[in-house]
Amino acid sequence: MRPPDEAIARTAFAKVNLALHVTGRRPDGYHLLDTLAVFADIGDDLRFVSAEALSLEVTGIFSAEVPRGPDNLILRAAEALAAECPDRRRRGAAIFVRKELPAGAGLGGGSADAAATLLALCELWECDCRTERLVELATKLGADVPMALFSKGLRAGGIGEDIRVLPDMPPLPMVLAWPARPVSTARVFSALASHDGAGLPEMPEGLADVAAVADYLAATDNHLQGAAMEIEPAIEEAIRLLEETPALMARMSGSGSACFALYRDEQAADAAAEALREERPNWWVRAAVAS
Repeated sequence: MRPPDEAIARTAFAKVNLALHVTGRRPDGYHLLDTLAVFADIGDDLRFVSAEALSLEVTGIFSAEVPRGPDNLILRAAEALAAECPDRRRRGAAIFVRKELPAGAGLGGGSADAAATLLALCELWECDCRTERLVELATKLGADVPMALFSKGLRAGGIGEDIRVLPDMPPLPMVLAWPARPVSTARVFSALASHDGAGLPEMPEGLADVAAVADYLAATDNHLQGAAMEIEPAIEEAIRLLEETPALMARMSGSGSACFALYRDEQAADAAAEALREERPNWWVRAAVAS
């Protein structure tokens, strides 16, 4: 059994939608997706300590953007899990978050925080949390939360809960660029001209390296990109600046407004990130490796 004063540490990794096709819409308004997503090696840091009640302390460069009330996904995840193991609820938890991922960027930061909370509190409260049940809980919290439970290369369908992990995804050196202009996911989906696009083309057996991934992505799209650029023109600028570097390809992630570019190696990604930071010092720019 874990000593009561020992903290559980988790990192909520940034989710990057390499491709995202919108394939339909359910009667309840949720959109059906077919997406290829990976997780970068940067994210929010979380710690969980046993306590009498639930509490949340947020620090970091984006702490001011985190809601502190009932809309907070971390607290919602904790409450949802507590309802599944009420005998453990009385122990509560003190949750500490260092927020490094921007909100409204399409990187799934809040969703990753919620997934990390489900996983950590399962351990802290010693709940019986099978993967299928966690995915069910996560789906009720948001479309990105089930994907973040796995935090590895995957293809997801449905509203995000139909997940197939891709164990052979190669490391992908990349640059993430957020032009400091958040975009509302709901607004982007509302602006879509079409809600019934085709799914992703079948992936080849084994993708040997980042160049092979970029070749596959050339036949895919992000169906949300056009609508998002109409709402926030800085997205188009971010993609253009990334394409001016030695990138293999560049695209918006999720519903935006963060964009990514793939590179042949980490050195090229590091150099591109440094150059973009000099050109746009007010933007959030990070080199990373995703898989």
